[in-house]
Amino acid sequence: MTNHHGITIYYDGACPLCVKEISLLRRLDRPRDRLRFEDISPPDASPSCQIDRRDLMARFHVRLGDGKIVNGAQAFTESWSQIPYLIWLRPIGRWAPSRWALNKLYNGFLKIRPTLQKWVST
Repeated sequence: MTNHHGITIYYDGACPLCVKEISLLRRLDRPRDRLRFEDISPPDASPSCQIDRRDLMARFHVRLGDGKIVNGAQAFTESWSQIPYLIWLRPIGRWAPSRWALNKLYNGFLKIRPTLQKWVST
C-alpha cells in the first residue's frame, strides 16, 4: 500500500533510540499526519514492502509517497522534511556529496548503536 500523501517509516520498535526518534516525529507531524509508522521489530512482522525484515532492521528505511524506498541519510532527511519548518533538509539528503558524508556518519553511528541502546534503556 503506497501512502501517496506522505511517507512510511520502517522502524525498530524494540530499539530505545528508535522509539525516542519516532515519538518526536509523531509529535512534530501532528496535525498533518504525513508520516506513517510501521514497527518491524516483532518477529512475526510482515513489512508492507519487499525488503527483507533483517535488512530493514539493520538500517533506517522509508518509503516515499511515490513508492520508492530510500535508506540511511536520505531516509532521515526525507522523514524530517515532512515537518514544514524542516523541509530545507530534503536537498541535503538528495545531494550526492552531502548524502555520502551523512551516510559515513550514519555508518559510524550504526557501529556504536548497541552501546548507545544500552545507555538509553538504563
